[in-house]
Amino acid sequence: MPQTEVTLTPDKWIDNYADYLFNYAVVRVNNSDLAKDLVQETFFAGLKSAKNFQGKSTERTWLVSILKRKVIDHYRKINSKKGQAEVRMNFYSDGENEGSWLEERVPQSWDNASEKTIENEELRSQIDVCIDNLPDKYGMVFRMKTIQEFETEEICKELDISASNLWVIIHRARTQLRKCMEDNWFNN
Repeated sequence: MPQTEVTLTPDKWIDNYADYLFNYAVVRVNNSDLAKDLVQETFFAGLKSAKNFQGKSTERTWLVSILKRKVIDHYRKINSKKGQAEVRMNFYSDGENEGSWLEERVPQSWDNASEKTIENEELRSQIDVCIDNLPDKYGMVFRMKTIQEFETEEICKELDISASNLWVIIHRARTQLRKCMEDNWFNN
């Protein structure tokens, strides 16, 4: 059975995808004006690169992948070092410590900015070490889902695992990361 080729319909993007893309962006940047700008930039980038669209994914999936890159670029711009993307981790799943941590929202030091930069670099380095110490599959799944923000279906398809298996792996990876960070960063 031949695969039907998907073609782009830019004249319908706003009606079909603007709300979805906005909701996707606002959750990641926590700012509605910025989310609107990122969606607009996504549409412009989509128009500019329409000739590169190969029809291997849906139009929405293709636009979301462009938006993901726009969000990552945003975080790279606001961080002090080039190449830093958002890193989100849930260290505690219950109790008074429940919550997640965003790299760009590390508590600011009230004193020397250079000390803050050094501390952030050390923290980032320790996180990388902890991720590298995970079992290979855990590290790969954690990076794909949490850092690279792949959709669940994409990861499951690529790694040939079920969604429930993916969430078990994510849970185990987060548990091991929390322990590693507690042992090597928070308790030092």
